[in-house]
Amino acid sequence: MDRKRNKISLNGWQFVAIPSALILLFSFYPMVQSLLLSFQSGKGSVYHYVGIDNYIRLLSDPIFKQAVFNTVLYLVVQVPIMLLIGLVIAQLLNNPKLRFKGFYRTAIFLPCVTSLVSYAVLFKSIFAVDGILNKMLVSIHLIAEPVAWLMDPTWARVVIIAAITWRWTGYNMIFYLSAMQNIDPSIYEAASMDGASKFRQFFGITIPMLKPIILFTAIISTNGTLQLFDEVVNITKGGPGNATMTISQYIYNLSFVYTPNFGYAATVSYAIVIMVAVLALFQLKIGGEKR
Repeated sequence: MDRKRNKISLNGWQFVAIPSALILLFSFYPMVQSLLLSFQSGKGSVYHYVGIDNYIRLLSDPIFKQAVFNTVLYLVVQVPIMLLIGLVIAQLLNNPKLRFKGFYRTAIFLPCVTSLVSYAVLFKSIFAVDGILNKMLVSIHLIAEPVAWLMDPTWARVVIIAAITWRWTGYNMIFYLSAMQNIDPSIYEAASMDGASKFRQFFGITIPMLKPIILFTAIISTNGTLQLFDEVVNITKGGPGNATMTISQYIYNLSFVYTPNFGYAATVSYAIVIMVAVLALFQLKIGGEKR
C-alpha cells in the first residue's frame, strides 16, 4: 500500500516538475537577475557594480518624477470612474426585464478584445485636429475652431483617460454582472417588502455583497494602470513634452530609445513593483475582511 502511494505521489511530482521548472526559468530567474541588475551600470555585456547609486539617482530624476505624476494621475482619476461605471452598467444589465441583454453585454465587452494598437490609432484619429470630434463640435457651434487635443498637456491626459476607460470598463463589468447574478433574489424581495427602494437596495445589498469582487477589480485595475504603456505610446508617444509619459514608457525609453542603460531601467521597474505592492496592501487593508 505504501509503495502504491509513493508511486502515485511520484507521478504527481512528475506532472508538476516541468511547469515548475519553466516558471522558475522564465519568471523568477529574470526577476532576480533584474534586481541584481538594478545595482549595476553599463551597457551591452559590460556592467559594473554601483551599489544604490541608481536608486539615489531615481529620487532626483525629473523625468521619472513626471512619469510618476502622470501614472498616479491616471490611477487616481481613471480607476474609480471605470469601476463606478462598470458597477452601474452591470446593475442595468442585471435587470431580468431588459431585452437584448446579450447584445448589450457583447457590445460593452467588445473593446476589451480589440487590438491595443487598433483602438489606440482609432482614438488618435478621433482626437486629431482634423478628426471627427472637432468636426462635430464645430458643426454644432460648441467650439469656434478645432482643438489640438493631443498637443495640449491637459487635454492629452484626458484623451488617455478616456481611452483606458473605454477599453477596460466592460472587463470589470463582466465580473460585477456575474457576481450580481449569484446574489439570492429572495434578499431583494425581502428588502422590497420592507419598503427599500432600488437605490437603497443597490447601496445596502448589492455593493456590500460585491465587496470582494470590487476589491479584486480595484487591485487588478491599479496594477494595470501602473504598467500603462500601449495607449500612451500609440496615441501621444508620451508628449507633449513628457506630459503623458508613464513609468513603463520611461523604462522602455531608457532601454531602447535613449542611450541604453539597462541597470537604471531595472531600477525604475522595481519602483513599479514597490508601488504595486504598497497599493495592493493598502487596498487589502482598507477593503479586506477582518480576520
